[in-house]
Amino acid sequence: MKASVVRELGGPEKLLYEEVPDPEPGPGQLVVEVSAAGVNFIDTYHRSGLYPIDLPFTPGQEGAGRVTEVGDGITGISPGDRVGWVSGLGTYAERHLVTAADAIPLPDGIGDDVAAALLLQGITAHYLATDTFPLSAGNICLIHAGAGGVGLLLTQIAKTRGAEVVTTVGTEEKATLSEEAGADLVVVYTQTDFKEAVEDEFGPNSLDVVYDGVGATTFERGLDLLRPRGMMVAFGNASGPPPEISPLILSRKGSLFLTRPTMAHYIQTRDELMGRVSNLFDLVRAGMLTVRIGDRFPLAGAADAHRALEGRDTTGKVLLEP
Repeated sequence: MKASVVRELGGPEKLLYEEVPDPEPGPGQLVVEVSAAGVNFIDTYHRSGLYPIDLPFTPGQEGAGRVTEVGDGITGISPGDRVGWVSGLGTYAERHLVTAADAIPLPDGIGDDVAAALLLQGITAHYLATDTFPLSAGNICLIHAGAGGVGLLLTQIAKTRGAEVVTTVGTEEKATLSEEAGADLVVVYTQTDFKEAVEDEFGPNSLDVVYDGVGATTFERGLDLLRPRGMMVAFGNASGPPPEISPLILSRKGSLFLTRPTMAHYIQTRDELMGRVSNLFDLVRAGMLTVRIGDRFPLAGAADAHRALEGRDTTGKVLLEP
């Protein structure tokens, strides 16, 4: 079968399209024919070495497809069933090994492409809005990269919880997408300073929470917008890692809270995983959550997908389709 393989760390050109052995299921494992693989910033961190991974490896933690083989000891899943997943490396491939305990059954009405576009970023948006900082009516939040995959989903979930939403985007086109997702104030950061725009609209130190998936270029100014005991949620590094910070700075700026959440800690049990996913599927089928697939690339084009994502040239979700 064909797969995208990283044999040395570096830029997108290190993603090699190669022939690799077909996977064989062990006990408790499934072989899934991949219909669509989600491309996420964490994949670029693995490829670059920001998050170290033993070489060589096939990137990708998210996807959806149809089961072709079932290992020993598995009940309730059969060849032909459709499943998704958000764990384990190796999704940038024609076929993928999935542990049965991590397989997410896909219901009618949720296509493979929608599932691959929704699961990882949707779960991220879900835990950010419901657990990391549980939004409710009266809260004001700032979401950076509001037209990205997480940003669009997080905006919609925040609105279902009654929060007021500010987003930042890089272009007028992205501003339109963010407004359509429900953002109350959209700041095109290439034209307007986002800190000044927020203070003009809401006053100084007015935000309850900042959801920052951008990192280096936004982190410090975001801290200055928070109310006393507000929370900075630094969940990504699209522009590079945020600077190190002394706890005393958090004290001086209003006894702020700072957290760096990761998805694994919010889906620690099967029940927690399925609870989040079921809620997301319900929102999609009720028309309350729209999943935007912005770009689709062939499996051989994984390097181009990474270039587009890192170049901030994408909106919504980026998929690889073997």
